[in-house]
Amino acid sequence: MARKTGKVGGMAGWLLLGLLLLALGGFGATSFSGNLRSIGSVGETPIPVSTYARSLQNEIRAIEAQQGGAMTFQQAQARNIPQQVLSQMVVTAALKEEADTLGISVGDDKLAQDLRAIQAFRGPDGSFNREAYRMTLENAGLSEREFEEQLRGESASTLLQGAVLAGIKMPPAYLDTLIAYTGERRSFSWAEVSADAGGLDTGTTEATEDDLRAFYEENIGAFTRPRTKDITYAWLTPEMIVETVEVDENSLRAAYEERSAQYNMPERRLAERLVFANEAEAQDAAERIAAGEVTFEDLVAERDLDLADVDLGDVSRADLGEAAETVFAAEVGGVVGPAQSDLGVALYRVNAVLPAQETSFEDALPDLRGELALDRARRVVEQQAQGFDDELAGGVTLEELAETTDMELGQIDWNSRAEGAVTGYEAFRAAAEAAEEGDYPEIAELGDGGVFALRVDGIAEAAPYPFDEVRDDVRAAYDAQARANAALEQAEALLAPLAGDASFEEMGLEQRTETGLSRTSFGSDLPPEVLERVFTMRPAETAAIATGDSAIVVRLDDILPAETESPQAQQLARFFGDQAAQDVAQDLFRALATDIQDRAGVSIDQAALNAVHANFQ
Repeated sequence: MARKTGKVGGMAGWLLLGLLLLALGGFGATSFSGNLRSIGSVGETPIPVSTYARSLQNEIRAIEAQQGGAMTFQQAQARNIPQQVLSQMVVTAALKEEADTLGISVGDDKLAQDLRAIQAFRGPDGSFNREAYRMTLENAGLSEREFEEQLRGESASTLLQGAVLAGIKMPPAYLDTLIAYTGERRSFSWAEVSADAGGLDTGTTEATEDDLRAFYEENIGAFTRPRTKDITYAWLTPEMIVETVEVDENSLRAAYEERSAQYNMPERRLAERLVFANEAEAQDAAERIAAGEVTFEDLVAERDLDLADVDLGDVSRADLGEAAETVFAAEVGGVVGPAQSDLGVALYRVNAVLPAQETSFEDALPDLRGELALDRARRVVEQQAQGFDDELAGGVTLEELAETTDMELGQIDWNSRAEGAVTGYEAFRAAAEAAEEGDYPEIAELGDGGVFALRVDGIAEAAPYPFDEVRDDVRAAYDAQARANAALEQAEALLAPLAGDASFEEMGLEQRTETGLSRTSFGSDLPPEVLERVFTMRPAETAAIATGDSAIVVRLDDILPAETESPQAQQLARFFGDQAAQDVAQDLFRALATDIQDRAGVSIDQAALNAVHANFQ
């Protein structure tokens, strides 16, 4: 499907969840009539039309939610989404086919257990509700028998998959090799060579016209305009009209009252609570603290707890019940009690006093007015959006729409480098990227309550900028390259002395030393390319590395083996083991699905697919 599928380690419940999402998540999916029942089959197992349609609809909706705007079916086809959904349907059908061939099935008890586990089928008390079950399936267009057969088949497929993938574990030698490689460390010395490093001469001579033109030709890709679309757009955001939205005082006062707990907070305490089985134990603990025998932290540790387990956060008198007076009378840092709590007798430690906070209606008014006005502005935009779309459908141009409504007109030369307020919206960027000349302007959402529509007026194909237009950019790039080359030459001239007896200081360099860095470590001032280079070097070897308009000289001092017994290495070993096992499991799953399809045969009814796709047009 369009989003990357998770590793097979979590696939034990994936097939079951996949079916439920397809069967229950696609409310309102287009129905199909006549004799059209399936879009194909794997062996004797059909791929139902309704399942494919719901799955495709759900996938498109999920992508629309991610990008914050509508997606046409043509755009979905361009992103290969129908083919990805179909591939997933084929895999699901293949597993069902194999389970049927092997005679794998689940009993009524397992089926009932799966039904009870589905949240959509539960009533107000949290238990399975027959009426909720019936209504949910009715809304999804499924009969109980049809759904239960699908659910039973999915459970059997999951059993088959689990049998194939269970017990995958990587050999110790594999993990040892990975840890030895990733955990190996380097100690080295390095220094920067630039115009500011030790007074070294890395200056460059003034470039001639011929130099600049030659550099321009050699690096023409850097001075080439990407394919650019001349786009006219109209857009409207809540912020654009928020100043015109009026909010009456009654609404403001009502909002103030609703948020009274936010604006008027009573005095509070940051406190911790340690509950005991009875008052005698609590009193004994309080006496041990008073005598200096233990601390509050010691008592928490004795109970095999962490401070986070006893932290109450900020509490008011109302939150503490009978213990309120005791706790609010305590000094910061003090331990008080025993006092009664809703969990039993307890000791309390007070960590801070938070004074009462009172914000009057007048003081809260600016925030309230801004929030309510913005919320109303969003609703105004939402209400107007359909009207905008209707006007565009009726032949109104973007220019005319901007003249007669609150929408604002704009123009942008769109390419991957384009910048501007509207380009900050992913929905606009996606629409601009997909739009072509002749496309019909349609209203789409921006994601923050705003809307927009755009039109491509022309397209300029990729082409080099004329030399005269980019002369200053060419000169800047030429000078930067000349400085980098000069610095690298200086650095390379220092390698032989540094590999001998010369020190960095003798060569006029400020030496910096890194000790025990791994491949994934980075010093605060260390360019990443330096770390990559030292892991290819031998002890006492030197190297010069270009880094922008300067260079680095580095000398490898020592190679240190991985600390295989460290907690970090053990954690890394577990991660590698899990990751590798999941990768192997996914490969096995893919091989299983492919083998089943090869043996059973896959048949796809293109006419049925076209019929489904026609309902999305």
